[in-house]
Amino acid sequence: MLTCKQFLRELSGYLEKTLDPAELAELQKHVNECPNCFVVCDTTEKTLKVFKGMEAKAIPKDIHSRLMAAIERKLRDKGGCG
Repeated sequence: MLTCKQFLRELSGYLEKTLDPAELAELQKHVNECPNCFVVCDTTEKTLKVFKGMEAKAIPKDIHSRLMAAIERKLRDKGGCG
């Protein structure tokens, strides 16, 4: 039997339908039987639909400059990435 943890590891493939049919069927069965995973899957799917329907907007140059400066300061204060 599939666990919630296993389902979450495969969520991306499930939503993108990139897994083989047997795996998709097993994941679908889990979603149908598990209310928690159903909510996670449904919410993620709806969120993706919203974002895919949005147009990318350019960030104004002054905001971009301030954001980049803040990121650079943060990285410098931490001693680099990671």
